[in-house]
Amino acid sequence: MSSIILQASRRPHLAPPTVDAGGWSPVSPHDMRHTDDDAVLVAGRLTQSLPPAVYAALADFAERPHPAGALLVRNVGVGHIPATPPTPTSPTGKDSTSEFALLTIARMMGHPVGYLPEHGGEIVQNLVPVASTADRQVSTSSTSDLMFHTEAAFHPHRPRYLLLACLRGDTAAVTTLASVREVLPLLPEAVAEVLFEARYRTAVDESYLHGRSNRLGDPVPVLSGTFDEPSMVFDEDLMVGLDPAAADALRLLGSAVREHHTGVVLEAGDVLVVDNALAVHGRSPFVARYDGTDRWLQRSLVVSDLAASAGDRIGRVITTVFGD
Repeated sequence: MSSIILQASRRPHLAPPTVDAGGWSPVSPHDMRHTDDDAVLVAGRLTQSLPPAVYAALADFAERPHPAGALLVRNVGVGHIPATPPTPTSPTGKDSTSEFALLTIARMMGHPVGYLPEHGGEIVQNLVPVASTADRQVSTSSTSDLMFHTEAAFHPHRPRYLLLACLRGDTAAVTTLASVREVLPLLPEAVAEVLFEARYRTAVDESYLHGRSNRLGDPVPVLSGTFDEPSMVFDEDLMVGLDPAAADALRLLGSAVREHHTGVVLEAGDVLVVDNALAVHGRSPFVARYDGTDRWLQRSLVVSDLAASAGDRIGRVITTVFGD
């Protein structure tokens, strides 16, 4: 069955284009027990094995992203998938087919990295529902809407691309997407002008704090670039305006995002590539069973430039510490 593209309302919305990988999976002499650098090096070589249509679609998306801010690669081989693990860091006993498939696609977009507070800095992270976080604004939740956000909006070295590979899907779980290219034209010009000014601060995601106290970051704009080629950093849950006009503009942007978004129900073999500077994402609630049959995604985070994080990075793991 092909992936299901859902529309958020009666008017048409920008949906990510799709490209079919035809069952492609990488053939590697290595496995994920090797170092991150070795795995990424191998993945870089494996880009040559990508089907021509997929290679071209990824290269084009990196050079000139689709206005939807995302690209869906379908029918990627993921190997044998065992029971869904109970936590993201639980051992699974699976082979490394899906990890290398994800890293190969990630290497087309830039440099895969890990973030130390997130699953110990793993460069391929398992995303599975966990009962203790079911109703929280984290990737392991299930019972609540995951609110629209730029991935790591608060981070000085946030990823340029977010990649989600589906190993086991759930028809109720919709990965939601909203592109700045669609929502910006919906806003009054005066509101957009406020969003281009550094009148917003963002708190740190709880998964990066590990018990430390939270604090708001430095003032930043929500929008940057130009009206014709904008970028966006937005977190519906963690971002605040510093004055009434800024708060009103943020509220109107949030309303536009919620009312004018699209969604993808990810199925096994799908890899969703999200341009983190163009599109915010979220997820609808779903019912987790915690019996080994739950939804299982793998995530890779990609930066365009490794040098920018050199002072806050060990190997491929970004180590920035937040909170007091």
